[in-house]
Amino acid sequence: MVNGQCSMKKTTVYDCTMVEFDKHHHETGNITVVENGRTVPFDVRRSYWLYDVPGGESRGGHAHKQLRQLILAASGSFTVTLDDGSVKRTFMLNRPYQGLLVMPGIWRTLDDFSSGSVCLVLASEKYDEEDYIRDYDEYLKYKADGNKNT
Repeated sequence: MVNGQCSMKKTTVYDCTMVEFDKHHHETGNITVVENGRTVPFDVRRSYWLYDVPGGESRGGHAHKQLRQLILAASGSFTVTLDDGSVKRTFMLNRPYQGLLVMPGIWRTLDDFSSGSVCLVLASEKYDEEDYIRDYDEYLKYKADGNKNT
């Protein structure tokens, strides 16, 4: 870690985890609350959602150098596959009170969207194209270069 940040070159899929939020039940419907620095392990600087993803399509297909994300299925379901260049882990997101914390330096793809699903993403940083690695071979080289000194 450098200045409280994980080195993206050394993070693994095991640094990513499911986060469960409190679900407050009421006979007229449930509510789940997220708060910066309390229930979300970072300050949210950007949020966005994916919806109307056609059947059979994938989203993601990239890694971030600094950005942390919390990915939630606000509605419906989808799978998230995380890849650190050596190990892959797949998570099914299908509960609106659970999210997947994705650390920097992890390649991610989102697949198998159910009809009507909504993927909500809470991000630690504002959009910055320089933070993305969009080519998988470049990603593998970057990770391998970072792990030579370990």
